[in-house]
Amino acid sequence: MAAMNGTIKRLVSDKGFGFILADDGNEYFFHHSGCRDIVFEQLRESQPVTFERGQGPKGPRAENIRLA
Repeated sequence: MAAMNGTIKRLVSDKGFGFILADDGNEYFFHHSGCRDIVFEQLRESQPVTFERGQGPKGPRAENIRLA
Protein backbone atom coordinates (compact mmCIF):
# COMPACT_ATOMS: atom_id res chain seq x y z
CA MET A 1 0.00 0.00 0.00
CA ALA A 2 1.25 3.48 -0.88
CA ALA A 3 2.22 5.87 1.88
CA MET A 4 0.00 8.89 2.45
CA ASN A 5 1.03 12.31 3.75
CA GLY A 6 -0.65 14.36 6.43
CA THR A 7 -0.23 16.34 9.63
CA ILE A 8 -1.07 15.56 13.23
CA LYS A 9 -4.36 17.36 13.82
CA ARG A 10 -5.10 16.40 17.41
CA LEU A 11 -3.48 14.29 20.12
CA VAL A 12 -5.17 12.78 23.15
CA SER A 13 -1.96 11.94 24.97
CA ASP A 14 -3.48 10.56 28.16
CA LYS A 15 -5.49 8.03 26.11
CA GLY A 16 -2.74 7.20 23.59
CA PHE A 17 -4.46 8.14 20.35
CA GLY A 18 -4.90 11.01 17.93
CA PHE A 19 -6.06 12.12 14.52
CA ILE A 20 -4.19 12.87 11.30
CA LEU A 21 -5.48 15.26 8.66
CA ALA A 22 -4.36 13.70 5.39
CA ASP A 23 -3.45 15.61 2.24
CA ASP A 24 -6.55 14.04 0.64
CA GLY A 25 -8.71 16.05 3.09
CA ASN A 26 -9.80 13.07 5.19
CA GLU A 27 -9.16 12.66 8.89
CA TYR A 28 -7.75 9.36 10.17
CA PHE A 29 -7.77 8.01 13.71
CA PHE A 30 -4.54 6.48 14.98
CA HIS A 31 -3.48 4.57 18.07
CA HIS A 32 -0.04 4.81 19.66
CA SER A 33 0.63 1.21 18.61
CA GLY A 34 0.59 2.40 14.98
CA CYS A 35 3.70 4.58 15.41
CA ARG A 36 6.94 3.37 13.79
CA ASP A 37 10.45 4.71 14.46
CA ILE A 38 9.06 7.32 16.87
CA VAL A 39 7.64 7.29 20.37
CA PHE A 40 4.03 8.49 20.61
CA GLU A 41 4.95 10.98 23.37
CA GLN A 42 7.34 12.75 20.95
CA LEU A 43 4.54 13.61 18.50
CA ARG A 44 3.21 17.16 18.41
CA GLU A 45 0.20 18.71 16.74
CA SER A 46 0.93 20.13 13.25
CA GLN A 47 3.86 17.74 12.69
CA PRO A 48 4.04 16.33 9.16
CA VAL A 49 3.81 12.55 8.99
CA THR A 50 3.50 9.71 6.50
CA PHE A 51 1.25 6.73 7.10
CA GLU A 52 -0.60 3.85 5.51
CA ARG A 53 -4.37 3.67 5.40
CA GLY A 54 -5.66 0.68 7.33
CA GLN A 55 -8.99 -0.60 8.55
CA GLY A 56 -9.96 -0.62 12.21
CA PRO A 57 -13.07 -1.95 13.93
CA LYS A 58 -14.78 1.45 13.59
CA GLY A 59 -13.56 2.41 10.13
CA PRO A 60 -10.44 3.69 8.37
CA ARG A 61 -7.39 4.40 10.49
CA ALA A 62 -3.74 5.39 10.06
CA GLU A 63 -1.06 2.72 10.53
CA ASN A 64 2.74 2.65 10.29
CA ILE A 65 2.98 6.34 11.16
CA ARG A 66 6.38 7.95 10.67
CA LEU A 67 7.69 11.50 10.75
CA ALA A 68 7.86 12.99 7.26
